[in-house]
Amino acid sequence: MKKTKVIHIITGLGGGGAETMLFKLLKYFNKDLYEFEVISLTDEGVFGPRIREEGIKVHALEMKKWPPDPDLLLKARKITKEAAVIQTWLYHADLFGYLIKRKNQKLIWGIRQANLDKSSNKKSVLLIAKLNSLFSKTNRVDTIISCSNVAVESHKEFGYSTKKIITIPNGFELDNFSKIEGAKERLGREINTSLAGKNVIAHVGRWDIQKDHENLIKAISYVKLSYKNVLFLLCGKEIDYSNDELNNLISKYNVHENVLLLGRREDVPLIMSASDLLVSSSLGEGFSNVIGEAMACETPCVVTDVGDSAYIVGKTGAVVPPKDAQKLSEEIVGFLDKKEEEKESFGRLARERVTKEFDIKKIVKRFEEQYK
Repeated sequence: MKKTKVIHIITGLGGGGAETMLFKLLKYFNKDLYEFEVISLTDEGVFGPRIREEGIKVHALEMKKWPPDPDLLLKARKITKEAAVIQTWLYHADLFGYLIKRKNQKLIWGIRQANLDKSSNKKSVLLIAKLNSLFSKTNRVDTIISCSNVAVESHKEFGYSTKKIITIPNGFELDNFSKIEGAKERLGREINTSLAGKNVIAHVGRWDIQKDHENLIKAISYVKLSYKNVLFLLCGKEIDYSNDELNNLISKYNVHENVLLLGRREDVPLIMSASDLLVSSSLGEGFSNVIGEAMACETPCVVTDVGDSAYIVGKTGAVVPPKDAQKLSEEIVGFLDKKEEEKESFGRLARERVTKEFDIKKIVKRFEEQYK
């Protein structure tokens, strides 16, 4: 039986949510039915080598500017010549795929964010999104997969085709993300900081306006008024002490003793397991990987009501309005005030919800249905 060839096109292969979900999809697809390759418009990033280890070809176009040079379009068109399906991830890749698709190929776009406000996005990104909204109504685009129900509505309002968008949420690797016993002591040794007796709270997210780190830092300044022994572990790309803007925020709100900047980490399950709580302070999300990963590790979450964050946590966590540091801090303190057995109960319920709704193996089958 001949395999269906699917080629994914993504803007880059860094450590973001789209890249993470693509990698998980590639790991769990049915290898008897499908053959995959990946085109990165830029470089191989974090995931390129890992995708190669799965036996999948990676083509890095090293694109430096937009619009792309014609030779890059021709190169990508040659790579995708034998593909039955082209699946694209993020706005620039969606448009790129639109430009190189052949008549006999199925084109599946990917929407990964819900917030299209001018204040939260670059003008260039919104311009591409607006072009895509027009092209989405042509017969060159077959399906648009959104990771978020909220993103579906915001993109319909933005002008995207109302007939082609479907929602497939992110999936989580329950074998890789589960509670690690003794994680607090182990992580404390690794980062050379005693976590014993501390209320440890994690925030995992790259330095980006959508993650709203100022909202988080301001909330921390309120939390420390109630809990002196609270420690926030901040992880993600550019979340380190070389980030002057972030350092200035920490100084502005005087939370030096309550914050550790850990940068990008490869041991996220350990971070989650060592934490009593995960906080998502974002002003914009699609479908947050971080929230689901924390829940899989039995770590309850306090999240802002953006994207599908409230839907992910369900009744297992707390939801607050975005850009409201006071409310965010109140829910954090409210959780820390709970008895240990109640905290553990919320953690178990969180794991059960992820297992039931967002198991990666179930989600991959839903993607595969779109390739037929």
